[in-house]
Amino acid sequence: MSTPDRRRAARLSPDERSATLRATAREVALEGGLPAVTLRGVASRAGVAPALVAHYEPSMDALVARTFSVITLDEIDEVFALVATEPSPTGRLRALIATLLDDGRDDVTAVWADAWSMGRRNAALAEAVREVMDRWQAAVVDVVRDGCDAGEFTAEDAELVAWQFLGMIDGVNSHALVHYGGARDRGRLVYRAMENELGLPTGALG
Repeated sequence: MSTPDRRRAARLSPDERSATLRATAREVALEGGLPAVTLRGVASRAGVAPALVAHYEPSMDALVARTFSVITLDEIDEVFALVATEPSPTGRLRALIATLLDDGRDDVTAVWADAWSMGRRNAALAEAVREVMDRWQAAVVDVVRDGCDAGEFTAEDAELVAWQFLGMIDGVNSHALVHYGGARDRGRLVYRAMENELGLPTGALG
């Protein structure tokens, strides 16, 4: 009886294998959170031995930090691509709030929540969080300053307003993860706070 011709799967180059494992870590994090990004977790999803993951990623702290950065920097690019389609600063801020409060982003919100906690003991992750927060801060400052320049917003300190905004978003999205308060109430809280902070009439944002 003839034996079927079973060929081995093509071997990956080191660069291809590394890219595959990092992409797998991203999938694991979005599905199970940053704590799921372990040697065994990544190896199981990739269908390889844990030793192979350890060979390409000798520091799991570094892999977790890199995975966080990839996910959250992708989020910034995606969010501001959507926001940029709005013609006015008020419209861009409205779109920014609505997008960030969308419960379809709970997987990324969970990654952020994990990072705040895990960053206490993972220096690489803490540094990554600070770097991404700086990117968010700069992007929101641009929206606020654009509104002030256009005469739509009133703000003495755009940096402070942006930081306050990000703090509110992080807070209400963390509440959403445990279903504290209703989505409509959480949205109203942010809309009204920003309207008040920027001198906008009630209801201007939503």
